[in-house]
Amino acid sequence: MQTFPLEFLTLSEAKKLQFKLVDTITHHFTGAEFLSMGDLGVVPGLGRPKTTAKVERVRADFFEVQNAALVRGAGTGAIRCALQAVLKAGDKILIHDAPIYSTTATTLEFMDIDTVKADMNDTNEVLKAINPGIKLVYIQHSRQKSSDSYNMYELINAIRKMTNIPIITDENYTVFKTKHIGTQVGASASCFSCFKLLGPEGIGCVVGVSEVIDRIRSMNYSGGGQVQGYEAMEVLRSMVFAPVMAAVQAEEITKIAKVINGGEIEGVEAAHIVNAQSRTILAKLSDPISSKVIEEANKLGAATHPVGAESRYEITPMFYRASGTFIKENPEMKDYMIRINPMRAGWETVIRILKEAVRKAR
Repeated sequence: MQTFPLEFLTLSEAKKLQFKLVDTITHHFTGAEFLSMGDLGVVPGLGRPKTTAKVERVRADFFEVQNAALVRGAGTGAIRCALQAVLKAGDKILIHDAPIYSTTATTLEFMDIDTVKADMNDTNEVLKAINPGIKLVYIQHSRQKSSDSYNMYELINAIRKMTNIPIITDENYTVFKTKHIGTQVGASASCFSCFKLLGPEGIGCVVGVSEVIDRIRSMNYSGGGQVQGYEAMEVLRSMVFAPVMAAVQAEEITKIAKVINGGEIEGVEAAHIVNAQSRTILAKLSDPISSKVIEEANKLGAATHPVGAESRYEITPMFYRASGTFIKENPEMKDYMIRINPMRAGWETVIRILKEAVRKAR
């Protein structure tokens, strides 16, 4: 199986990103303000807490965009808000010809959106599919299937040379891990979960042009829908640690794959580094015993399911089935493949658990 994982940041690049974020914070907060928990409520003139507005400004400046909005509903909520800000019921949009993430599919279904599919691995096919009837191009930065190879930056650049049509990107699993997000290379809005960046549950973010962000704010006027000041501060503090953490994790993934592909584990034929949805390893077993291996890995201390895909709660390595979208493309992989994410563990721990789990399962 040939895979095309996204290029992740090196540890040196991740450190620079962390330092840039902290520097941006100092331009918006005094030292005393940053050591506070923030305010509450629908502040007149803002429609949200002052602290939340400041955190949003930090995010906008950091990602070099016009504006940013914190929303409820994590990554799914962010995508839903962005789509609702741009589209009307029945509108036609262009998406990748691949299994789509289930909650995104639900949003499109309930909005009665007409989807047109094009293979985004073929830029010419995408450009040919864009016609006056298409109201938006939706791109998922992370891979939707194992054979995906498109470069999102190049794809957006090609679209922008032809048209100024709105482009929304799903950046879940890629923020602070790749060099850029969609809005930094020409997209109208980029959406992601703060929970996946060590933040609190249920908070998402949309960054992009003010036209989209202002519309999101007008749709979310209710006080109960606002992200409160203390939540916004928790999001911002947590974000600072995400880039370096992700870079260390990426290093360990490379080491794990090297050991497996060196033939050092009996019963494991190969390892493929993939973005499914996070950057992980797909380990191919010699026998159709993936569920048994996962069961044994649990007894050895590995997590057997995600919480938020690299959330603050996920520390021990995760041994899990291949992603749903990947299985849809290759149903035969279900019993032979295991998705392994080291989370905060080193490669030695992962290899030890894998060896023992496979031995016991066989």
